Amino acid sequence: MLDIVCRDPRVTRVTLVEPDVYKAHNVVRHQFPAAAVGGFKADLAREWLLARRSDLRVETLRCDLRDPEFATAIEDAVRACGLGICAADNEPAKFHFDALMRRHQKPWTLGEVLAGGIGGFVHGFVAGGPCYGCVASHLRRAVKVDDDRPPDYAAPGGPAPETTVPASRASIEVIASLHAQVTLQLLTQGDAYAPGFTSMLFTLEQVAGIFDEAFRTHRFRVARAADCLICREPTAPADLDRALDDALSRLQ
Repeated sequence: MLDIVCRDPRVTRVTLVEPDVYKAHNVVRHQFPAAAVGGFKADLAREWLLARRSDLRVETLRCDLRDPEFATAIEDAVRACGLGICAADNEPAKFHFDALMRRHQKPWTLGEVLAGGIGGFVHGFVAGGPCYGCVASHLRRAVKVDDDRPPDYAAPGGPAPETTVPASRASIEVIASLHAQVTLQLLTQGDAYAPGFTSMLFTLEQVAGIFDEAFRTHRFRVARAADCLICREPTAPADLDRALDDALSRLQ
């Protein structure tokens, strides 16, 4: 996805926030070669981009998005950016990214590949629109997508539960391309971007009890929730116990 977006000449500066090291099981689903195993993904991505766009300014932050030691550098990067792109594989990081973007009134996109590569979501967010919490809550009520199977973002057959259902390179590329297309249109139109949906689900497989058809698009127009404890307009002191319970329920 990054490779596609950064080939657009309008993109002149990129800041990569990525703590992970490239591992052997990543090779079958990444652009980087086996010889690169052991290197930081952020550094490898920087080399990859500069080999194709020598004029591109690429900065790297080899850290977790929520690392307090890098909070100032990340805030500065968000403040200076035109839009944000998120492909985080865990809920706390997505909520944190959303908070950063909203704090600085920046549009952003999110791509998510479902467990086993059976499909994926692409979301677009603009200033004044629903936050990630509004969207995630709505979609959990509106659509069943994984039958409680864990999402896959690492090694098939690995020791951790989330690594047991692999997504193929093909399925990742399909969702990444859709994510890139939405991102480039948002880059062009900014807050005026109105594709007719907040979130798009694209199915890649027919799965009994989940998806009736493969290669079908489902569009969701999610409104900003008036009672959202994350992005609602402050009218009264927040009920901290309720806010905590609500946040925890979103992560379950």
